[in-house]
Amino acid sequence: MIGIRICGTGSYLPDNVVTNEAFTAFLDTSDEWIRTRTGIVSRHIADSDTTWSMGAKAAQRALTDANCAPEEIDLLLATSVTPDYYTPSISCVVQGEIGAKNAACIDLNCACAGFVYALDMARRYLACDDVNKVLIVSSERLSGISDYEDRSTCVLFGDGAGACVVEAADALYAFDMGADGTGAHLMFGRHVLHRSPFSKAPFVPNKILENPSKDHVLYMDGHKVYKFATQAMPLSVENACKKAGLSPEALDWIIPHQANVRIVQTAMKRLGLPMEKAWLSIDHCGNTSSASIPMALDELAHSGKLHRGQTIAVTGFGAGLTYAGAVFAY
Repeated sequence: MIGIRICGTGSYLPDNVVTNEAFTAFLDTSDEWIRTRTGIVSRHIADSDTTWSMGAKAAQRALTDANCAPEEIDLLLATSVTPDYYTPSISCVVQGEIGAKNAACIDLNCACAGFVYALDMARRYLACDDVNKVLIVSSERLSGISDYEDRSTCVLFGDGAGACVVEAADALYAFDMGADGTGAHLMFGRHVLHRSPFSKAPFVPNKILENPSKDHVLYMDGHKVYKFATQAMPLSVENACKKAGLSPEALDWIIPHQANVRIVQTAMKRLGLPMEKAWLSIDHCGNTSSASIPMALDELAHSGKLHRGQTIAVTGFGAGLTYAGAVFAY
């Protein structure tokens, strides 16, 4: 099986840092309440940054890190749940901004598991002779769809982008993915509805995906999503390791979706692995959906602690409900 090589990584975080204490000005909450339940201390919130502009900055840094010219990119994959436009796609806008004129462009929405899905899609395209380099860009502006009247969810989310350049390699690689669409109602946000002059019947919201409080912002059943995540994340890692012929103990690093430190702790315990093997950035980034894993990967790659030849697992879960895990040699 053809594997992958991460040639370079990059990330971007808005300058505006929002601490837990800032939420106490308009919510009945505290730094201690947020910190002890989530592991989050601060997050970056976009001001003038857009989803595509953050993605473009992360992409440019990844290209520089990979010593790769934009024209060398054959395929650009972008992941997000917070695009700036219905159309054009983020990937097309980023492609134009960074000058990757030879790249085909595809957007993916697999929620917080999006980067892992994109990584495997990249590998499958790289198995073809006509694709040599793939640029993955994951960018999220969750502050734009957060409900800042809901203290249980708005404190979780931050903004940012991560990117990496990927090429084919004769190296270890295995993947596991899945979804449970019966849980679609557990986390969602509806688009703004614009009615045409030809619509006669009164609008009746979809009762399955109807926010009990308000429309057009994120809704999450935290308890049930937590239960799903603590099962799906270790399962995806175990399955990927099995396909790779490894035991989880052989992994050097696990980069999980940065949703909640308690979820990561439970998942690592179920895998029988120490927390020291999990790279966490949630304390200073919060939950940035599909951007969280590539942002953490970039942080780890430039920390001096990640070395070529080490074995990494990346694992994510998200709305849909989706989950995915990949094991590969760095």
